[in-house]
Parts: sequence; C-alpha cells; structure tokens
Amino acid sequence: MALRDQAVFGPGSRGSLDEAGAEGREAAALAAAGVALEDDEEDDGRRGLLRWDGFSAWLHCVCVVGFDLELGQAVEVIYPQHCKLTDKEKTNICYLSFPDSNSGCLGDTQFCFRFRQSSGRRVSLHCLLDEFDKDLPVYLKKDPAYFYGYVYFRQVRDKTLKRGYFQKSLVLISKLPYIHFFHTVLKQIAPEYFEKNEPYLEAACNDVDRWPAPVPGKTLHLPIMGLVMKVRIPTCHDKPGTTQLTQQADTHTSIILPTVHEVDLFRCFCPVFLHSQMLWELVLLGEPLVVMAPSPSESSETVLALVNCISPLKYFSDFRPYFTIHDSEFKEYTTRTQAPPSVILGVTNPFFAKTLQHWPHIIRIGDLKPAGEIPKQVKVKKLKNLKTLDSKPGVYTSYKPYLNRDEEIIKQLQKGVQQKRPSEAQSVILRRYFLELTQSFIIPLERYVASLMPLQKSISPWKSPPQLRQFLPEEFMKTLEKTGPQLTSGIKGDWIGLYRQFLKSPNFDGWFKTRRKEMTHKLEALHLEALCEEDLLLWIQKHTEVETVDLVLKLKNKLKSFFK
Repeated sequence: MALRDQAVFGPGSRGSLDEAGAEGREAAALAAAGVALEDDEEDDGRRGLLRWDGFSAWLHCVCVVGFDLELGQAVEVIYPQHCKLTDKEKTNICYLSFPDSNSGCLGDTQFCFRFRQSSGRRVSLHCLLDEFDKDLPVYLKKDPAYFYGYVYFRQVRDKTLKRGYFQKSLVLISKLPYIHFFHTVLKQIAPEYFEKNEPYLEAACNDVDRWPAPVPGKTLHLPIMGLVMKVRIPTCHDKPGTTQLTQQADTHTSIILPTVHEVDLFRCFCPVFLHSQMLWELVLLGEPLVVMAPSPSESSETVLALVNCISPLKYFSDFRPYFTIHDSEFKEYTTRTQAPPSVILGVTNPFFAKTLQHWPHIIRIGDLKPAGEIPKQVKVKKLKNLKTLDSKPGVYTSYKPYLNRDEEIIKQLQKGVQQKRPSEAQSVILRRYFLELTQSFIIPLERYVASLMPLQKSISPWKSPPQLRQFLPEEFMKTLEKTGPQLTSGIKGDWIGLYRQFLKSPNFDGWFKTRRKEMTHKLEALHLEALCEEDLLLWIQKHTEVETVDLVLKLKNKLKSFFK
C-alpha cells in the first residue's frame, strides 16, 4: 500500500461555503428549532476561541480513505488542513478504515477502531488546557496515548470503475470515547457526503467548529447540517446507571441522544448471555481476550460491550475494537515468545484463528441479529477445537469462573426473549446487573482504601502532610469476612480467590493509582486548609526571618503543585 498525495482543503478554498455561510446555517438551524444558546453555554464554548479550536475540542481531524487499484487504500483527504498525522498513523488509519476483504460488507457499514498515537507527537495546546476531563467519569477520560477512529464505510457496485465497486470510508479521528454520539453524527453526514463530496464535508466541519465545548453535565445543542442534536456528557458526580437527559421530544431538537458512549449491550451479549458473568470476570481480571467476528461492526461492538461491562470501573488495559494483520502492533500482540498481553482484540481475518490460537480466551461469534431476533446460544468449548474462523461460534477457554452463575439474571433475560421484550429494555436489565455486580465487588475495596487515610487530627499545619497507609492485601482479605460483597450481592462462590487474582491485574493497578492520587490531593487540600486557619502573623513573631522566608517559599511551592 502506498499513501496517495492527500487532497487538503482549508479556509482559502471555501468558495460559496464561506464562514459567513456556515454561521448563517448554524443560526438558521437553531432559529428554526427555537433554540438560543444559554449565556453560560456560549461563554464556555465560544469565548476567546481561535479558528478550529471549537472543532479540536471534539475532533482531531476528518479523513476520507479511498481504494486505488494501483495503490490500495489511500488517505485522499485530511480536514482541516493544519491537522497533522504521521505516516505511521496514516497507514494505520488506511488499513483500519476498510473491512477485511473476506467480510463482504456490501452497502453501508459503521464501526469503530482504536490505535496508538505515534511516539514523539507533540501534545496539542488544547489537550494541555483541557479542563473538562477532571469532571468526567474515569472510564470516559481521554487517554493521551490513543486515538479513536469512527468509520462510515460504503461499498456499492459501480460499473464505471475498473474494480467494479465504489469503496470509500469517511472517518472521524478523535480522542473522545463517545462511540454512540460519533456514530450518530456519521449517520447524519456520511450518506450526503458520498453524494456531494468535499464542499459538503467542509460545511459540516465548519458546523462542528461552532459547537460549544464538550462540558460534562451540561445539556448541549449541537447543530449539524440543518439538524440539531441534543446531548449531555456524563459527570463523575452522576449516579451510575442513570441518564440526566430528558427523553421528551421538543421542537428544539431533531435528535435526542440519551447516551454518548454506550453500545447496545444486550445485542452484543445476546449470543453469549449464558456466559456473561464469566466474561465479566475475564474483563475484570484483564485476561487476554480475542473476539473473532464476521465483520468489523460485530467485532467493534462486542469489544466495546466487553470493556463497558465492568463500568463504572475503568478498563485500564489496551483494547482494539477492530484489529488487522497490518496494524503496527501486530507483531507485538501475536508473538509466541512471551505470554499474550492483557488486551482485548476484535478481529475478522481468518488468519487470526491460527495466529492467536495460543491465546487463552477466544470468543467466536456469528452475525449479530437485528433487534428482536435471538441467535442460538453458544457453548463453552476447549481451545484445541478452534482451528479456523469457520469453526462454530462459541467461547473457547479452559477458564473456571470464581463465582457461581447467577441463574436469576439468565431467567430474566430468557423471559424477555420469550416475551419479545425490546433489545433496549434487555440492555437496561443487563447493564444494571453488571453495574450491581461491579459495585458489589468494588465497594469493599473502596471501604478498605478509605481506611488508609490518616485521621484529620493528625494533620499539622507546620509539618508535611501525613502519608497514606500502605495497601496490605492480607489485611484487606481479613475485612471481607464482615464487610465483603455478601452484604450487597447474593451470588455465591470464591470471592476471595477473585480478589486475589484482581489484585495482580492491570485494572487494580490503574484503579488504585487513581484512588491514591485523589486521596493524596485530598490530604494536600486539608493541609492547606489547616494552614489557612492559622494566625501567620503570630507565628512570624515567634520565628526568625530565615524561618519565615523558608515558610513562604514552601507555601509558594505547595500552592503551585496543588493547582497544577
């Protein structure tokens, strides 16, 4: 594959679609809907922004990837023109934006991929100044090392082309893991783009540049090509499992999104819901996991559903919703010279059935059925039975779950299937089940970690803040007898064994580092508070000038570090 010279267009090539036109379109869309930006929304989203700063708050860039008979996949367009991608990043985007040839995806296909940012890339000023991350739930915070790619791929017969097919992808590159939101945006603009080409894409990007900033907790009205989308990004203060956005339709909006990031959980887990609790354990423990699927849509949705099933706990290992043999990490993740890494991969190429057959846990799924259709439940099978991607669907693993299977949730979901309960309602039930299971597991850990905080009376304004006590696994295990998960969950099994394994996992490491950072910051705040309550003038009178200068310098450094 070679990279074609990309067509780049920017402010100088706007023609009739100039800035004034875009402003008029936005105003017309909002005026037609009767929406006026609230004062604070306008201030947060627009004040002091330079050209494309608004766009950069949501997207890194937009790419168009086409297929050339001589060159193969090639980046044809990158917009806006100042956005930079390294050759390695372009190559990854090229291969990840097209389904494998064996997928046979005719028509329109949407999926998502995630790829590693090139090392040495300069962090943008916008990322450094981004204050919105601190109010996000931990599982929605941006990972500075990765980009997401949201793809709308079209493949249709075209006799005028040598290959006989029109093949092109419109790809949104972003740091934000708002899967449902960006898929909805693409659904609105991609079909029109394929008919009207670059001028339409430029107009859509101008609309995005005028969006308010993605502030968590605020109801945002986002105009896009004559439509208005109403969204709310969750905050870390929201009650898990709830949505704060009203579903009531109004004349202000064309589209109301109850979630920006969640996938259709039941549709993805439907073929394997008998084993959903075992899969929850595998994800919780950061076990190497491969999803083998017939197309990128199925692989990406299933991987994202797996990552989502341990929410509100963040999955701290790497995950690739769609992974190909051309990926820059292919050798790293498929080597047999070391144990498989803690990662979840979604693949479609039959080659992976052989390449990854040494991996301990493989989910082989068939086509995901439309809402209302229920596929046959797959069985847990031995790994040696998996030889090709044509093998029967199943969960191929020798893993023995620590917890007994919860028959109640299975009965509830099966009853929903028999009564033809909508997939959305089934997803709500399954999401609540995973949420309660994760909370039952994490509450004892939260309770123990909170006990590591020093007592407030031990904080002296004239001494360094006291340190957190060390996390001692055996001491924690002893607390489980009286304050373990049995207080909130009726599921029986070897909870202690599950905790022991979890304490060795990347998910525990990431979770504990986050909690320790938060608690250390809290100690610093309490220490500053204690200092503020002291009579400094009285203290100065009792100490030498050298000691006073030393105190002032220490206070200066403390304030600097606290407000970083």
